[in-house]
Amino acid sequence: MVVKCNSFGLFGIDSFCVEVEADVSRSVPSFDIVGLPDASVKESKDRVRSALLNCGLEFPPARIIINLAPADRRKEGPVYDLPILVSLLQATGQINADLSDCAFVGELSLSGDVRRINGVLSMAIKAKECNIKSLFVPFDNALEAAVVKGVDIYPVKSVFELVDHLKGRAEIAKTQYNFEHKNSVSQLLDFSQVKGQYEAKRALEIAAAGGHNVLLIGPPGSGKSMLAKRMGTILPSMTFDEMIQTTKIHSVAGLLPENQGLITTRPFRSPHHSVSAVGLTGGGTIPRPGEISLCHNGVLFLDELPEFNRNSLEALRQPVEDSKVTISRAMGRYTYPSSFTLIAAMNPCPCGFYNHPVRECTCTEDAVRRYLSRISGPLLDRIDIHVEVPAVEYDDLTSKIQEESSESIRERVNKARAVQIKRYEGTSINCNANLDASMFSKVCVVDDRANMLLKNAFDKLGLTARAYDRILKVARTIADLDGSEIIKSNHITEAIQYRTLDRKYWGR
Repeated sequence: MVVKCNSFGLFGIDSFCVEVEADVSRSVPSFDIVGLPDASVKESKDRVRSALLNCGLEFPPARIIINLAPADRRKEGPVYDLPILVSLLQATGQINADLSDCAFVGELSLSGDVRRINGVLSMAIKAKECNIKSLFVPFDNALEAAVVKGVDIYPVKSVFELVDHLKGRAEIAKTQYNFEHKNSVSQLLDFSQVKGQYEAKRALEIAAAGGHNVLLIGPPGSGKSMLAKRMGTILPSMTFDEMIQTTKIHSVAGLLPENQGLITTRPFRSPHHSVSAVGLTGGGTIPRPGEISLCHNGVLFLDELPEFNRNSLEALRQPVEDSKVTISRAMGRYTYPSSFTLIAAMNPCPCGFYNHPVRECTCTEDAVRRYLSRISGPLLDRIDIHVEVPAVEYDDLTSKIQEESSESIRERVNKARAVQIKRYEGTSINCNANLDASMFSKVCVVDDRANMLLKNAFDKLGLTARAYDRILKVARTIADLDGSEIIKSNHITEAIQYRTLDRKYWGR
């Protein structure tokens, strides 16, 4: 007798339907799993056998074949333990419930407890698409799955509990998600704690308003890291779609915090400079999201930029441009979203005091040149805003003047983003940094004086076409902060200033 049970698999951050078929027949006892299972799926038979026996249920002394359909898609992980167990209980007549509109996912312990798995949010979204009415998930994954409306989520702690529910003896209470979430911003980090550095604060405000990338250059102790870590406090609130996208990635990576169904704050990732290219972009035998995907809709902070491996930095070029990364393997191509704000920080030389007004630089010209050459021109060209962060003056450090808070800066950022959301309504663009070149003539309307300034800068500075585009995008954001629909000369002037440091340090 063949019985069927619904489940789900993962491919990248997306899920697909899996039909678990069980055939129990009288023959020499055996237990086989077919349908392109990996090693962890093949081990399910031992976990299922032990869980059944330790829960006092019958394990048939028969020939058992489990088929995971479709058979041409690779199945990975322990997610199929629970549906395999349920299909065996159906095949042996130990449960007789109609499970045609139900699906099961979960890992089993040898004692019959149900353990959490990765990627449940993606599976719940797919369950809704497949018209599944009831989804049984591990108890620790229930909040995550309950984010999806239209599917009843049943949190399962053990096989005992599941069997009692399916036999009608004791119903499992559905999990409900409280959608009255709020974007919580850390109260410990605030721009009011940063003394001075008004130009850098202004640059980060523009970056937050338009989604632009920023490079901070300055001596040690000038506050580059302090500024970058407070970037999240001025970013606009996450939309519900952004929360879902970010949560899916963290769920697949197994990094979703316990008792948290939805990530409501923009992620901030700060990998060490020893991180590999695979660690940044993602990969492995079974590709998993890297740092640039884990900070999707948030901030990627690269401190001590020249200390990063050259291959790692060059691997950033395409994701920064395309807002996604595609990893090709023999089993398929995995695409992970990677729309983030890049904040990079670096010293101007190995000792950190090149061009310092007081401290003497101990580096040779060759050492400075080698140090700066670790940052390639194409990568530097993809960073919209370059800003110098000088050493803080004593008067600024001891000043009693109250610095502007993150909250007030964030209000201006939100207003500018609201203008952009309305402007790009009906398109896939959500901020000026993602502006498509085909829309420049319509969106970036420049007055005559501003156009002349831009032409002179293009000719004298030898700007590339990409640098020209990025200056226009930054100027568009500055105009939005200024409440102007037309880009004026002062907006262009400020935007050009943020592209001059590469000439000062790199001579480009």
